[in-house]
Amino acid sequence: MSTSFIPPRQVAIGDAASFVGTTPRAIRHYHSLGLLPEPERDGGGRRRYDYDDMIRLLWIRKMTDAGIALGDIRDAFAGSSVDGPAAHGAAGAGAPDRAAAGQGDVADVLEQLEATLEAKEAELQRQRAAVRRMRALGSRTGLLDEFVSRRLTGLPEGSLRQDDLDALLVTERIFGPLGAAVQAGRFVALATRPELRAESDRVDAAEAALDDTVAVDDPRVAEVAAERHAFEEVLLAVIEESGQDSEDDALVAAWDELHPEGADPEPDTDTDTDTDTGAGGRAGSGSGSGSGGRRRSRSLADAVGLMPYDFSPARARCLELSLELSLADAVDESSTSPELHPGG
Repeated sequence: MSTSFIPPRQVAIGDAASFVGTTPRAIRHYHSLGLLPEPERDGGGRRRYDYDDMIRLLWIRKMTDAGIALGDIRDAFAGSSVDGPAAHGAAGAGAPDRAAAGQGDVADVLEQLEATLEAKEAELQRQRAAVRRMRALGSRTGLLDEFVSRRLTGLPEGSLRQDDLDALLVTERIFGPLGAAVQAGRFVALATRPELRAESDRVDAAEAALDDTVAVDDPRVAEVAAERHAFEEVLLAVIEESGQDSEDDALVAAWDELHPEGADPEPDTDTDTDTDTGAGGRAGSGSGSGSGGRRRSRSLADAVGLMPYDFSPARARCLELSLELSLADAVDESSTSPELHPGG
């Protein structure tokens, strides 16, 4: 019984792409990567694909759908027996060895793929946790690391300002989540002490008034620096009296338990973190790689060069003087400490 249906011996690239479920552009990309050998061309110079080419394309489609990278697919094919007619019959005794090597390559690829999928699952879990925090705490607060946002729970509604969250966001980037969680204690104190918040606003306004019209040696620069230093001392005393020092110790212990010393940081990280602090001396305590942090944050030097602040020379000098006052107090305290004078 005769039939009028005779399958083509070869097809054009468009027909090949249509059958496989891909695009001619993708097939040309496979050629450029060495995934698929260049096929014969017809008299018009157009590529023609035969049965073996189509089989290779179907396997490529299956493997890409499984999430295997094109480079890994190429490497797996390079050692496998799935290489068309040349890999069969004429291959002789070497064929089993190549087949075994190909199976090993595929196994390695699948192992890598499984590790990649596990990492993606972990990332999805973190993203779901972030969404839950955003819904529970508010969009901006919930976007901060859980270690930070947990420290801010229970505060009166509206007591945290956008500027507070902005500062925590920057600190988290520079010093990591632990540093930002410690700094959050500052904003907890401000949010729960209206008189402290009012004084903070007054000092902030005095610093902002040191604009480009004020000379660096203007007496107001030193005056505002002294006001900033005095405020930071009062704020530090309030934080200590509230028992937040114990909370900070518990935070560090919890962080170290979650991220033991020597644990690898996440891959999207930068350089080691310095442990310097700004005025008030609390922003970056122990939050760098020395704490075994999940993220190794930027160094303070990097942050200074990459994070812009619109400070006039007078305001920058004010911050320097305030820091000098804090360092001088620290030196005085250490020199008069009874622990340093056991015979006194």
